[in-house]
Amino acid sequence: MTKEANLKKTEHGLVPEGEGWFVVNASESAWGNNEKFGEVCGFAGDVRFSQLGINIHVIHPGQPSCFYHAEKDQEDFLVLSGECILLVQGEEKSLKAWDFFHCPSNTEHVFVGAGKGPCAILMVGARSGHNEIVYPENTLAQKHGAGVEKTTNSPKEAYASCPEWKLTKGNWPLAPEE
Repeated sequence: MTKEANLKKTEHGLVPEGEGWFVVNASESAWGNNEKFGEVCGFAGDVRFSQLGINIHVIHPGQPSCFYHAEKDQEDFLVLSGECILLVQGEEKSLKAWDFFHCPSNTEHVFVGAGKGPCAILMVGARSGHNEIVYPENTLAQKHGAGVEKTTNSPKEAYASCPEWKLTKGNWPLAPEE
């Protein structure tokens, strides 16, 4: 029988300790913050989910979620609130709350915040254990500050000049104040 994981209270929010099932509210979870790539609630803390990656990513107008890339494993995305631009296979698509993007293996993509306030996206990805990734040079992505200068298969190389992620408390509510 699978046991419940303990939730540890940290200065940044709740994180699970060890393997097991747990329930946590995103507003009480520890978040990561990056001045270039926004805020992320990964739910797992130091525990790695072995079969499925899942997070809520919040980006602000003009802010990319990461660098334009393609992965071997499937990913899926649901815009929970706000607006963003999806750069996919060299094209721009405007997305709003409740738009769903299915991203099959090897589909080049990235999100860039748009509109008047933050955009929250639920991000889910398979974890095969041998995921391959490529960050292709792409003029459209570079125009949005979301592209690498030179194609690489190395995340370390792609993000070498970027700020570090820092743990933080979540910034709730996500909706812009009226």
